[in-house]
Amino acid sequence: MLINGNWWDQDSALNFPFAMPTTDRKPILLDFEKPLAELEEQIKQVRDLAAETEVDVAGQILQLEERASQLRKEIFSSLTPQQRLQVARHPRRPTTLDYIQAISDDWLEMHGDRAGFDDLAMVGGVGRIDGRAVVMLGQQKGRNTKDNIQRNFGQASPSGYRKAIRLMDHANRFGMPILTFIDTPAAWAGIEAEEYGQGEAIAFNLREMFKFDVPIICTVVGEGGSGGALGIGVGDRLLMMEHSVYSVAPPEACAAILWRDAGKSSKAAEALKITSEDLMGLGIIDEVITEPTGAAHADPVLATEQVKAAILANLVRLDSMTSQQRRDLRYSKFRNIGKFSEGLG
Repeated sequence: MLINGNWWDQDSALNFPFAMPTTDRKPILLDFEKPLAELEEQIKQVRDLAAETEVDVAGQILQLEERASQLRKEIFSSLTPQQRLQVARHPRRPTTLDYIQAISDDWLEMHGDRAGFDDLAMVGGVGRIDGRAVVMLGQQKGRNTKDNIQRNFGQASPSGYRKAIRLMDHANRFGMPILTFIDTPAAWAGIEAEEYGQGEAIAFNLREMFKFDVPIICTVVGEGGSGGALGIGVGDRLLMMEHSVYSVAPPEACAAILWRDAGKSSKAAEALKITSEDLMGLGIIDEVITEPTGAAHADPVLATEQVKAAILANLVRLDSMTSQQRRDLRYSKFRNIGKFSEGLG
């Protein structure tokens, strides 16, 4: 991650603002970022040449930096849905643990579903944000290949959803707001997941979350896919980061179902309306959290500050309501999602 001009090694620490910078770490470029990378490399070469020759090229550098800034804005303001999906899946995009540890004063992770399992794809615990006790939880993707395998690429099993509802029930019992962070392509769809009751686990979470008295704020920070996202996504307020995605199914799965060709995922991404702007227009989400120019992975510190500010502002609003008003809001919000039309003739 690029922080103050250095690439930070996210593998070396959970709380990325305190990780050690590695000057030799190369950025991971998406295809549409390559023109920008070429311009930034040109700026670096001019700086190096100026240092060697002691020639004053401040004006040229300033001009190139202005061009780079403008190009960055143009690129990230006109991303296609498929490109948004690439950004949401960026390997160095902040994860649930990054957000939790960056926005909280202190946090204690809690493990297990009290049935003998501890799903590492779902993390959660008790913490404080600006001195207020809260329960925070969400799907956790891996930081490298080994970690991704251990965390099943953020695809939670039934035990993960049972761990989540155990923590949320704890929050409700002790009057603590619930903050969930959504980042998963989908729930685990393996045969064992079905044998252990994946559908029942998610359905149970949906029912119980509608009953809770405490404020619930759900934030899509990366990928929000299918029932895997919805299993911790029933809240009073649904926030979504600007370059995250939220859909009924991953575009690849949708394309495979509709056209039997996962290669048509770009077409599916267009049809699914997965972007924050589309979903805001459809009334499915309540607020879009603006990301730094270049997306959250370009400036994770600023990204977490914006997420924290949005959560705190929404908590103030929800605190002014009674428990019954929040439950009614939750119910009406989800009842009003979707529209039906009668076919002609």
